[in-house]
Amino acid sequence: MFRGKVLAFENPGQPVNSNNTAIGVLLVNLGTPDAPDTAAVRRYLAEFLRDPRVVEAPRWLWWFALHGFILRVRPSRVAKSYQTVWTEAGSPLLVISRQQAERLQTVLDCRCSTSVHVAMAMRYGNPSIESVLQSLRDKGVQKLLVLPMYPQYSATTTASVNDAVFAEIKRWRQVPEIRLIRDYHDDAGYLNALKLSIEAYWQQYGRADRLLMSFHGIPKRYCTAGDPYQKECLASGQLLAASLGLREDEFAITFQSRFGREEWLKPYTDHTLKEWGARGIKSVQVVCPGFSADCLETLEEISEQDRDIFLSAGGENFSYIPALNASESHIDALAGLVLRHMQGWVDCQ
Repeated sequence: MFRGKVLAFENPGQPVNSNNTAIGVLLVNLGTPDAPDTAAVRRYLAEFLRDPRVVEAPRWLWWFALHGFILRVRPSRVAKSYQTVWTEAGSPLLVISRQQAERLQTVLDCRCSTSVHVAMAMRYGNPSIESVLQSLRDKGVQKLLVLPMYPQYSATTTASVNDAVFAEIKRWRQVPEIRLIRDYHDDAGYLNALKLSIEAYWQQYGRADRLLMSFHGIPKRYCTAGDPYQKECLASGQLLAASLGLREDEFAITFQSRFGREEWLKPYTDHTLKEWGARGIKSVQVVCPGFSADCLETLEEISEQDRDIFLSAGGENFSYIPALNASESHIDALAGLVLRHMQGWVDCQ
């Protein structure tokens, strides 16, 4: 992070107010296509899969695979999946992300005497990190806190967000003071919000035979090379299980959403559900602690595809516990996280 003298943003053509101490809080999630159609999904996937943080492969070889096959075949299939979760308000991830930013703004307005501007962006798609950073600059923001909405750090997600932030800011003559939140996988507020969410679900619907904690997967070789993602996912899952008082035979931690033929982090979510159904486990509840907002991977992959896998294998009852989304406990946890990282910047209650 940058420390020392705070510099004002460059705003050509307009005078800079040196007394303006406005702070920006930038929430960033993965992204979503602009529409649930093939053309929009192709644009989105092209941006996402071109990121060398996401796919670590020789660029020339991956270019031929991406443009020669993947972007010709995959967009139409993914578009059909998006159509099953799309709402009148748009992409669930975008709608929820806006709600999170709005509600966090309300909480910080109540707790901070310093002017704080909360904004949200998507790493891929819209609103872009570039456009949102420019908007914050135009508001006179001189200090910037970046919060990637991934509780567990991975180079494929958090580091990629940081890349995009600095790719934009390095073009500015005067840069803001910047702080980056690396992860919050063991944050007490985050874990408590998950605990409260699951307990509320149990109170309303009862408990299943098993609780499955499903995290997004990444290729195993990324972790072998030093990515701490798997360790942080396992730590989050174990801490959550302990807070819920679960025995080892009452839960499992798995990984979903693999792509391609190479080995990803195991155990796989779909394989585990199939095995459980075949073993006679009758009821399962799935929660996705690594997803800060519901999206295609939770609403379609987990709640529809994996439901069918479990029931077809012999299971009788499957339910998905929603992500934290814009719940009060989640916003309180995010506010606590943000305020701790803004110490020395703001006066707050």
